[in-house]
Amino acid sequence: MSEVLRAEHVTRVLPGEVPVTLVRDVSLTINRGEFVNIQGPSGSGKSSLLYLLGLLDVPSEGRIWLDGVDTSGFVEDQLAEVRLAKLGFVFQFHFLLGEFTVLDNVMLPMAKLGRLEPEAQRERAAGLLKELGLGEQLHKRPDQLSGGQRQRVAIARAMANEPLIILADEPTGNLDTASSRNVQQILSEVAHTRNKTIVAVTHDPEFARAGDRIIRIVDGRIESDG
Repeated sequence: MSEVLRAEHVTRVLPGEVPVTLVRDVSLTINRGEFVNIQGPSGSGKSSLLYLLGLLDVPSEGRIWLDGVDTSGFVEDQLAEVRLAKLGFVFQFHFLLGEFTVLDNVMLPMAKLGRLEPEAQRERAAGLLKELGLGEQLHKRPDQLSGGQRQRVAIARAMANEPLIILADEPTGNLDTASSRNVQQILSEVAHTRNKTIVAVTHDPEFARAGDRIIRIVDGRIESDG
């Protein structure tokens, strides 16, 4: 398996009168096609680590390599470009835009990246949604869908630009049991049939066991990785 993401001695400190350390000296390597789950107690730093790995935040110390490139010297415009082209994100709350249709929501990242013509964007978005069982919902708005359907739209949107890695922060935290299992199965298939790397934060033990690897974070440090 080839390395796709690496962190070396990453620390994140929130400055202030009393500085707060969110992540402490974390080093890890994640390979292409791995489904990695990050677990830990509330406040342990697992979401903070995910945001660092997803280049949504920058380390106070240490370095992060994405696809073999050291991102430590990147300015915000460069980070934004890399996030758009190489990373996809799924959050607990889907953050779909209510004024757009389901199809338009999935097309938005493609339009912003600008690699495909509008008709090709439309075809790809429709294809992803159909693969996720949403072929009848293309022209509905998010508020016309169930919670599980909205999260599947969010997964399609995360996949829109063919990212190397999809990062998910509690992707089933707002769903019922059946919808949670469906999202879990979809992400597992994305990793293992499309060779995409999935890195997820989850409090759900069953979701975590469905992955290839569990990283446990306690007080900002990796307690176990296996």
